[in-house]
Amino acid sequence: MSTTPRWLTAEEQQAWLAYIDFSTLLSDHLNRQLRRDAGLTHADYTLLSHLSSVPDRTLGMSELAHRLKITRSRLTHAVTRLQQAGHVDRRDDPANRRNQLATLTDQGQELLERTAPGHVEAVRRAVFDVLTPDQVRQFAEIGEAIGTALQRADDGTEAEPEALPWRRR
Repeated sequence: MSTTPRWLTAEEQQAWLAYIDFSTLLSDHLNRQLRRDAGLTHADYTLLSHLSSVPDRTLGMSELAHRLKITRSRLTHAVTRLQQAGHVDRRDDPANRRNQLATLTDQGQELLERTAPGHVEAVRRAVFDVLTPDQVRQFAEIGEAIGTALQRADDGTEAEPEALPWRRR
């Protein structure tokens, strides 16, 4: 039995296309800024930032993949690249030998500290300087509402753990 698709209204399509455009442009803008200023991708910067925000600057690889919403295989490649650059260390987890831990090195922390001011300024110029305070509040509410809805939808995938990218190897 086929159901009729719930097509987007003209206003919804306008909002959706605006999101697609600005998210693509913003991603490119932030990647160019980080490559120019630090030789990093935005994904690598985000990975280093997650490590910098936790005690001992250390997370298990599975937890880090979950936080970044990427496959463990993709995370392994990124951590290997950052390890070769001296920004991350990786070692076996003494509590569970099947797991590995990723740790932000002092060199990686220094890179973040040098890079963060320029990155925050790029984010501020591209996003927050063009929004009113009410729009910033709405932007946060919209992002949280969509994130919550997607998380609830993802929670229904427990029967298929490989359905979520950060659970894939």
